[in-house]
Amino acid sequence: MTTSVRVPEELSARVPAEQRGPGLDRDAVRLLVSRGTEVSHHVFAELPRLLRAGDLLVVNTSPTFAAAVDGRIGHARVVVHFSTRGDDGRWAVELREPDGRGTTRARRAYGARRGPRKGDGGRGAGGPAGTEVSLPGGARLVLEEPLSGGGERLWWARVSGAEVLSVLREHGRPIRYSYTQRDQPLSVYQTVFALPSPDGAGSAEMPSAARPFTARLVAELVSRGVQFAPITLHTGVASAEAHEPPYPERFAVPAASARLINAARAGDGRVIAVGTTGVRAVESASGPDGVVRAADGWTDLVVTPERGVRVVDGLLTGLHEPEASHLLMLEAVAGRAAVDRAYEEALRGLYLWHEFGDVHLILP
Repeated sequence: MTTSVRVPEELSARVPAEQRGPGLDRDAVRLLVSRGTEVSHHVFAELPRLLRAGDLLVVNTSPTFAAAVDGRIGHARVVVHFSTRGDDGRWAVELREPDGRGTTRARRAYGARRGPRKGDGGRGAGGPAGTEVSLPGGARLVLEEPLSGGGERLWWARVSGAEVLSVLREHGRPIRYSYTQRDQPLSVYQTVFALPSPDGAGSAEMPSAARPFTARLVAELVSRGVQFAPITLHTGVASAEAHEPPYPERFAVPAASARLINAARAGDGRVIAVGTTGVRAVESASGPDGVVRAADGWTDLVVTPERGVRVVDGLLTGLHEPEASHLLMLEAVAGRAAVDRAYEEALRGLYLWHEFGDVHLILP
């Protein structure tokens, strides 16, 4: 999709589907279906009739945690978005500024005495190293080093004075972006597939492609012979302004799910990932031979058209901004012409964008 195309502000989904009218449930969203450059329009409740017996849906079981916490740097208010917990106990965090409307904006980097840095392109920054943030409950966060050499949006930070997950449980709230209308309870950001993590970890942002699923719809899919392969991928904090490529994330593909995926591929079933997280996890667990093996750890895989996909045949996903790196993954699955055609139709049909919006099913 060309980056010159803009998504009109009125196409942002401001509240969840079930809050848009009486009697609605999460599945009250629209479903755009792509088969190559052929596009058709549906409602999400029709999904069981669009799939067939033997198809396999790869679903992410990562729960969403309340990742946003208010803090202070001296007298200045900041909002800390906790992204990812490292193996050494540190957390990758993004510091943002309150915007006065209940949401946040990117924070400019400040040098010791120099004021805001020029040329950060609105990407936001946290530094310098050694910056201290006071958190609720007497906790203290200290920035140590940028997560990557490519920018200063996310920093590795160490927290003392309290356990991070306790701070999040007591004082955190879900990350909310400016296009949404109001704060929502954490339950709104949990999918029907979310399971508690043994170590208490989870996703800073909801694996939102699965949000429209309800227990009733899952039961109907199962009754029609559609299978489910659970994986886990804990999503970090996305770049709301700069649409950076994804950072390394923790994932797990259980042996039982690997067997289900390989069996579907050996038969006539189609492997359809629910969300870009499902694609990233499964493709990270596959070898050059296309066989999926049990895997657990960190993945830095970025799925692009050049790399292609080895395992997934289709993808159920939300609608992404024209600049979003996720669109490269969609092109890897469907091809550029198919993605461009689908997004033209989505704009023409006034589909709703973002995590509470409509969804897009890419089939072979």
